[in-house]
Order: sequence, then structure tokens, then C-alpha cells
Amino acid sequence: MERYLLMALSSCLFGLSAAVDSKPNILLFLADDLGIGDIGCYGNNTIRTPNIDRLAREGVKLTQHIAAASLCTPSRAAFLTGRYPIRSGMASSNRYRALQWNAGSGGLPPNERTFARLLQKQGYTTGLIGKWHQGVNCESFNDNCHHPLNHGFDYFYGMPFTLLNNCQENKPPELDAALQAKLWLYSQIIILAVLTLTAGRLIGLISIRWKIIACFTLVGSLFFISWYSSYGFVQYWNCILMRNHDVTEQPMRLERTASLMLKEAVSFIKRNRHGPFLLFVSFLHVHTPLFTTAKFIGKSQHGLYGDNVEEMDWMVGKILDSLDKEGLKNHTLTYFASDHGGHLEAQDGSAQLGGWNGIYKGGKGMGGWEGGIRVPGVFRWPGVLPAGTVIDEPTSLMDIYPTVVHLAGGILPQDRVIDGRSLVPLLQGRAQKSEHEFLFHYCGSYLHAVRWHQKDSGAIWKAHYVTPVFHPPGAGACYGKGICPCFGEGVTHHDPPLLFDLSRDPSEAKPLSADTEPLFDIVIRKIGRAIEEHHRTLTPVPEQLSMYNIMWKPWLQPCCGTFPLCWCDKEGDSTQSL
Repeated sequence: MERYLLMALSSCLFGLSAAVDSKPNILLFLADDLGIGDIGCYGNNTIRTPNIDRLAREGVKLTQHIAAASLCTPSRAAFLTGRYPIRSGMASSNRYRALQWNAGSGGLPPNERTFARLLQKQGYTTGLIGKWHQGVNCESFNDNCHHPLNHGFDYFYGMPFTLLNNCQENKPPELDAALQAKLWLYSQIIILAVLTLTAGRLIGLISIRWKIIACFTLVGSLFFISWYSSYGFVQYWNCILMRNHDVTEQPMRLERTASLMLKEAVSFIKRNRHGPFLLFVSFLHVHTPLFTTAKFIGKSQHGLYGDNVEEMDWMVGKILDSLDKEGLKNHTLTYFASDHGGHLEAQDGSAQLGGWNGIYKGGKGMGGWEGGIRVPGVFRWPGVLPAGTVIDEPTSLMDIYPTVVHLAGGILPQDRVIDGRSLVPLLQGRAQKSEHEFLFHYCGSYLHAVRWHQKDSGAIWKAHYVTPVFHPPGAGACYGKGICPCFGEGVTHHDPPLLFDLSRDPSEAKPLSADTEPLFDIVIRKIGRAIEEHHRTLTPVPEQLSMYNIMWKPWLQPCCGTFPLCWCDKEGDSTQSL
């Protein structure tokens, strides 16, 4: 009997090994600004997400899945490279922590090696559908140095930037709204001054030469043109769609964008059904302005935001259906996550336009608080990953990099630090503990908090050295500011740091002290030494989000016409209901 059991076990292990050793297709879903509390498999019982929930039932759910940054540009850079954003220069020391323009010169450096590039070398056909937000050009409008096709993707269809309120008519501006308001004010003051001087000169109340008034008018006009030529046309400069290097819509028509993205994803799977392929579906959902197609409007219990989440879930279902139709379900590793937590400050009057982060404090833009960095994480691979499994160990979005490279049979770069760890042993149940001992939580280039996974005790300590000042006090967010700042008067420095044990207090409600926690001093010293060691692994690199790099530069503007007459609609009526 024992002999037969051993043979059966050996056969199972051989089958598992064979499945893992083959090259699976890889399908990655990444939502934009989705809160961990927004989907059913993480406890939401009012927003309907049956397709994402099905992935969790048929696969593995991670409950402590952590983004490397709480904003999209740095978080996605870390996801693509398996490295903290500060290593690639994608962490900012100024207040602009994400790319602001398609025509900026910053972006994911060409010398970074994404998982797409490594999978290309393993014979994968690689595609990106949706949001990029890692830059386009460096020095000229068509050098494409930051473009997805220069980072290992064979095919790209989507937005090189990100959705904004500016992309939809009759929405208040979102891009640098406070600065725009100041620039408008200054322009109005200049206009008023010119009119006053002109009127005074005409009626003889002011003795001033016309040349001076003309000079003042010219300077004012140049000032207005200098800023309005960029901020006045955000919809044309940023809200565009591209297929590979070609602009196909400028500006994009939001009413058909979801249909186009879905059509492209399904088409990619069909074209490459003989595999292996990597498809990264980077949703524009659920970022403001939450443009939602008519058949989902008013369908949820949570207004426009809930409608948008449910539309995204429907898109997930349609793409999963295409896998089934092509007979690829059992040979595809599927993953779903969000780039960071929900945007608490996104509001329209009393209507909440951002996500819900469940029991976790804080949200998008907050470097350390759990609500900004703890995100959904679901894997499915039928026959290889055990269905219905829940893993409570600390994991990171950076772990996707070594995980997919491992499954593709690739080798990790040896010339740089890779911060991610392969999740294959943990997902298969061959390991019980995460390989991460420490995770470092940055806000821009500023280290705000550190997590220590004390594996022998099961404790998960988290020390906050810097936290944002909520506005109004106690509100749990920075209402009226867009997002919380990383430095300056908008933050509080803690010495000693605020300490929590997330295994007992996941909501970070009750900070510990030397009086209430006997291990307080030991834990703080241990984390302090880890920070010193981490800092020794950092090397100086050019800051991609410097003020110069994030500025709008007209000579870098992607344009489907002759600049500045950038307008086109190459999609026409190509969309069909799917």
C-alpha cells in the first residue's frame, strides 16, 4: 500500500514539476487606484465583482500584498522592474511624484530591464494593453526611449499617460489644479493692470508712455501663452491613444475606450493562442474621471465609482472567457492586483469618487499607511496552484518580476539589486513563509515606514518615521489637497517612530511604546540596522521626476498631425459590442 501511495505522490509531483517547467502563458491584470475593500473576495458585499471573485475561488488570494509606492508612476516602475523606484530614479524629491505630461523627458530609464524584456528572450510574445505612464520620449518627439516597445513589449495599445478629469469635457481640471488656479489669477491681474494703465493714459489720469504699456502687454501675453499652451490643451497633449508608435486618437473618445481596450486584449490572446505569450492588461479603470459606458451607469449601489468597478470586473470576465474559448485556461497563469490603494480625497461634493481601503488607514499618496499600499493580489493557474488558498504572508508587487521570469525559464539580472522574491514556492504550498524579512515604504524618495516580518514569532512590526498631517485633523486623509505630501510642513516626523504590530493591529489604530511593548527597543534597533543596510545598497541615479524632466516640452509631444495641429481619429467606427 505504501508503495502505491509513494508512486501516486511521485506521479503528482512529477506532473506538477512538468507543468511548472513548461512555459505558461502569463496574463496580468492591474487596476488603477482600486482599493482593497472594493471587491467581493476581500469583503465587499455591495459592489459586484463576480469575475475577480472567481479568480480567487479558483486560485490563491494574498491578504498582505504590498505596492512599492502609493502612486501610479513609481509603483508601476517597481512592478515592471522588481526594484524599489528609488533605484531607477522613479522616486521624486519634489512634490511631483508622478509623470505630468506625455511631453516630459522623464520616464523609465532605457537601461532598466523589465520582466517583458526578459520574457522576450525566452520566446514569449509580449503585449501591453491600457495604461503605461512611464514616459515616452527623451530628446525628440519620436525617439521613444521610454516607450513600452523599448522596454520589452512587442505590442502596445493604450494610453501612454493616465486618465485625468481633463480627459472628459465639463470636468474640473485635475492636472496641477492649484497651480493652474494661480496662473489664471496672475493672468487676470496682468490683464487688469494693462486695462487700467490704458484707460488712465487715454483719459489723462496717468502719464505713461505707450511703449511701456505695449511692453507690459507683450510680457503679459508671453506669460499667458507660456502656460496656457500646455495647461489649456491637456486633453490634446495627454489624453491620447497609441498603437505601438502611432497615435490613433488625439484626443481620445472616452465613450468607446473600454470597448477598444477589451477588443485589443481579446484579439491579442486569439493571435497568440499557440503561445507562449505575456499579456499585461493595465486598466484605465478606476481612475477619475470614472468614465463608464451607458450599460453600467446606475447599476451599482455606490454611484459612479461602483459602476466603474463593475464595468472593469465585466471586462476581466470577457478576457477570461477568451482564454476559455481558446482552451488556454489551464495553461495560463492569471494575476489580478491594483497599483496602490484607493484615492480617498477624490470627491465631487458629497459624492465619493475614490475607492475604499477596508479596515486599513490612509490611501493613495500616503507612503506608509496600509491603506495606500495594501492591495488585492490574486493568482490562478488551474492544476498547478491549489484552488481556494489564502496566504497571509507579506508579499510585494515587485515579486511578480522574479515569479514570471522563473516560470518562463529566465534568469534574473545579476548586475543589479532585484528587490522582489519569487512567489512560486509560496503559491504552490512548498514554502510556508515569505522570503521578505523587511519591506521599505517610500513616499517619493523619502523613507516613511519599514515593515519587519519576524518569522519566528509571526509578528509583523511596522515602524513609521514620517506620517502625513491629515486635513482636517483626524479626517484620515488630506482633503482639499488632492493627495498628502511627503515632506515639509505637511508631514510629522516621529522619534522614536510609531510602532505597530500588524498581526494584532492591522488597522494601525494603537501605536506601541516602550511602556506597552517589552520588545519595543529591540524592534526599533533591528529595523534601524535594516535601514542602514538598505541604504548601503542604493546608488545615485538621475532623478526621472525632477522639475526639468516633468515639464511639458513641445518638441517631445506625440502628435498625429503637424504640431501644434494634433488631431486624429484613426479608430473610426471600428469598435463593436463584445
